[in-house]
Amino acid sequence: MPLKIKSMKSINLFSLLIFTTLSVFLFNGCTKEAGEGGTSTITGKVLVYDFDASFQTVVDTYPLVDEDVYIIYGDDNSTYNDNYKTSYDGTFEFKFLQKGKYKLFAYSKDSTGAAAGNLNSNSPKIAKFAEVEITSNGSVVTSPTIIVLDNNY
Repeated sequence: MPLKIKSMKSINLFSLLIFTTLSVFLFNGCTKEAGEGGTSTITGKVLVYDFDASFQTVVDTYPLVDEDVYIIYGDDNSTYNDNYKTSYDGTFEFKFLQKGKYKLFAYSKDSTGAAAGNLNSNSPKIAKFAEVEITSNGSVVTSPTIIVLDNNY
């Protein structure tokens, strides 16, 4: 019994269907969002503006040493995803990130005391944010300097 060969039109339609399905899966199904697993780096620095006890006058300015800087991946997240201790010069670095938007923050004393409800009431801590966006793979993006407040004097 001779084999029946499908028409070329049927084979071409089938091939086109397979190609389209694979293309959609490969290009849309593998889209990565902000976060780890990339080739980019965010660097930055945290500075302390040290005020007098009443937060009226800046007495000194210096790098924030050995304190945590936190990173939030993407726009929709409010919980931090990672943290990094600042170096001796207040610098920090988050490596191996993908393209996307990021929020960085460090904790600062609240000069108004608003977080506790009273002016300068024990200088409660608040987050000071910087936002960055990585737009290309393999890039190094420098964050705006994060300024934190203290009143050690």
